[in-house]
Amino acid sequence: MKSLIVYDSVHGNTEKIARAIGEAITGEAQVLHVEKVNPSEITTYNLLIIGSPTHGGRPTPAMREFLSKAPALNGATVAAFDTRIPMKWVRIFGYAAGRIANILKRKGGKLIVPPEAFFVMGTEGPLKEGEIEHAASWAKEIEKKVPM
Repeated sequence: MKSLIVYDSVHGNTEKIARAIGEAITGEAQVLHVEKVNPSEITTYNLLIIGSPTHGGRPTPAMREFLSKAPALNGATVAAFDTRIPMKWVRIFGYAAGRIANILKRKGGKLIVPPEAFFVMGTEGPLKEGEIEHAASWAKEIEKKVPM
């Protein structure tokens, strides 16, 4: 299986999650910062996973730009995640993962699992204890559902 994990990260937390996902996936898994990915190449992978920190209820501007340039996904297998602060008032604005998933679906992607959240303790982090393990476990869950 050939997988691509595309992430944006402001304080390094989302990058840590993306790398943990990439390390847990069997086969060829490439983990790339959003600014190092050519959007037209994403359709060459069996699995596309997109992740971003949540900022104002949305993905980062760089991730929104990338997603706007992404081509039609034509049934490609996709998944989405975000990093977020575990505070009740943040729910008012929403989260990045759901918005990423909706964009991927509108572009023709087949969402294989519900959007996933990984928690940071405060705006800059660190990651909540156990989130790296959570990311690896989520990756294995995804892997089981990818059509071969």
